[in-house]
Amino acid sequence: MSNLSVGMIVEWISEQEDSTPLVERILWVNPTATDLVSIQLDEPLALPVWKRLADIEEALSNGSAIIRVADPYVHRLHPPESFLLKHRQRRDAAWKVIEDMVSRVPDIYDENIRGGLVADAANQHSVHKMTVYKYLRRFWWGGMVKNALLPSYERSGGPGKEKSANSASKRGRPTKATVLRDAPPGINVDDSIRRIFSVAFRLYVDTNKALTLKRAYSLMLSNYFNVGFEVKGGVRVPVLPPSHQLPTLEQFRYWYKKQQDIEASFTKREGARRFALKRRPVLGSSTKMAFGPGSIYQIDATIADVYLVSGLNRSQIIGRPVVYVVIDALSRMITGLYVGLEGPSWLGAMMALANAASDKKTFCSKYGISISDEDWPCKNLPMEILADRGELLSRHADELTNSLNITVANAPPFRADWKGIVEQQFRIANERVIHWVPGAVRRVARERGDLDYRLDAKLDLNAFTEIMIYNTLSYNKMHWMEWYRHDEFQIQSAVDPFPRTLWNWGIEHRSGFLRTRPQEAVLLALMPRGEASVTHLGIKWQGLYYTSEIAVREQWFIRARATRTWKVSVAYDPRNIEMIYIIQPKGGIEACHLLEKNQDFAGYMVEEVQDYVADRKLRKAEIKTDILQERAEFMAQVDAVVKAQENLTEGAVSTDQSNHKRVKDIRQNRREERERVRKAEAWELAEQPSTPRKIGSSSQSNASASSSTVESRKRGFLNILKQTRKSD
Repeated sequence: MSNLSVGMIVEWISEQEDSTPLVERILWVNPTATDLVSIQLDEPLALPVWKRLADIEEALSNGSAIIRVADPYVHRLHPPESFLLKHRQRRDAAWKVIEDMVSRVPDIYDENIRGGLVADAANQHSVHKMTVYKYLRRFWWGGMVKNALLPSYERSGGPGKEKSANSASKRGRPTKATVLRDAPPGINVDDSIRRIFSVAFRLYVDTNKALTLKRAYSLMLSNYFNVGFEVKGGVRVPVLPPSHQLPTLEQFRYWYKKQQDIEASFTKREGARRFALKRRPVLGSSTKMAFGPGSIYQIDATIADVYLVSGLNRSQIIGRPVVYVVIDALSRMITGLYVGLEGPSWLGAMMALANAASDKKTFCSKYGISISDEDWPCKNLPMEILADRGELLSRHADELTNSLNITVANAPPFRADWKGIVEQQFRIANERVIHWVPGAVRRVARERGDLDYRLDAKLDLNAFTEIMIYNTLSYNKMHWMEWYRHDEFQIQSAVDPFPRTLWNWGIEHRSGFLRTRPQEAVLLALMPRGEASVTHLGIKWQGLYYTSEIAVREQWFIRARATRTWKVSVAYDPRNIEMIYIIQPKGGIEACHLLEKNQDFAGYMVEEVQDYVADRKLRKAEIKTDILQERAEFMAQVDAVVKAQENLTEGAVSTDQSNHKRVKDIRQNRREERERVRKAEAWELAEQPSTPRKIGSSSQSNASASSSTVESRKRGFLNILKQTRKSD
């Protein structure tokens, strides 16, 4: 039974890059499934043609053709309501012309019959025959629906039905946008999409053009998933549907890896000679590949088997840290170390490489450890870095090559001998120190009532880094590598298999591979980048505020307050939150210092600050209901007071008292009210006499006389003051 059905869009694949793709829609399949009728899309004079169904199916099976998932006319099925109201009459008029004709299937597809039908319709509706053909083409191109007769409107790709593979639900883990923003879930990769993937792999990836998967993905979307074209600036550009109606780059990459013939792919992309030189599996010893110190560094990461606490809030368990190590392949010397909370990524690899090229004496002093240069004599860059394909197989590898002239080799998967050097170090670190510190992961099954080992966490990130430094110093100096294979020259020199001893021997006998670059150049090439906002409060980054000489000199903060904020590119060292560096557009950097109000964060790592800020945001979100409730109660209380006072005031204001009079007496009223308030608020420390005095007594008479005299003087003073103001 054929899988082809009416309405499907078939695209024929051309090996010519610049050729216009031939795309056609199936209009009819005969009941015996031997023939079908199709029409070429976007061809001004196209008419239906008959084809053998078996020929189409064979082309689909061998990759000469594909079924287009995205329908370039789907936007006309659900036009905007305003557009439909405006053009409904034109659509209905066109439909009236061809309604009877298109119902005569398959006669309408027979060129010997179609001409007469068109002529009759033209005469009946008083239109030109070319107009009838225009309506027919628009109807067939658009999927044989009435709305296909609407004129073209802006092809924004409007919402359509999601494609799925044998189910109505999206397979796989939902994206963050789906979970957090209720975004559409996307589409599954069905057989039709897989065929398109295969064509894209053949045309764009497995060729000597060596396009990246990301570039190939973009070309595939433009050529095989567009919903049409529009002209912008004189250029015909493809219009893509909404992203949730397209396969993702991750799906494209997954199916490429699943279907990829690695050797054939790289041979086509790079040629047999280059593949043999750079890509062939390496089954020998990586020690023998490294001729001298610095010829090859290996880098890898592991999640340490220990739980840590936050340095800012020691009651919070922050999980397990990630440990990166950089090891010299010849000597097994640990040349770089980084401990952080970032998962295995470029950021962690960058920090480890920066440490490998930095002065270890200075590095150790930051953690209170005093060493000599001889204790850890590694502060250079290598010629080549061998990394697991996850961390450095990205655009950052190009940055290493372009900025630092370091070759990055990403070894094939399942390379036991290559990866073994670093993995041995992780195993040694676990045995020597990690399994013995509080919070270490216990692999044995817990009995009922046993304490959760995570609750035993006591170390913060700085303390664990300090322990790993001590472990590295001990390993480099005195770890006897019984399994180490000496070459004939090392045997002649009777070199003991200690990492530092082998390193020093290599420096003396096989130098020339280590490279030195200015520290600032190394750090700038490796530092992660970000964006900071210039505000009137300072340069804001990661919730903290900074300042710099150029910001003060050029009045950035005043400008930000007067106009608006703007973004600047910054580089930063995750280990030192006290400074960030603005990347100047014309080259160079500008150091920014942490403002005094944020000095409480000085000395902490970026990860800890991010964790703290995230915790604060989470806490704010948790108590948002309480805040809103408190605000509602406050407003209700204020409203009650205001309403009560409004009633009192409205009842006290005389209707015959003019507004002018009320405003004129404000100053006098204020004085009188002030006197009243003063008397009410006056302090009386002595108790009032409890014995009542007789009325008419001498003391009372004196008091009355005195009070009368005071009041008389007040009135006299006020009269004099009023007369003075009138005279003024």
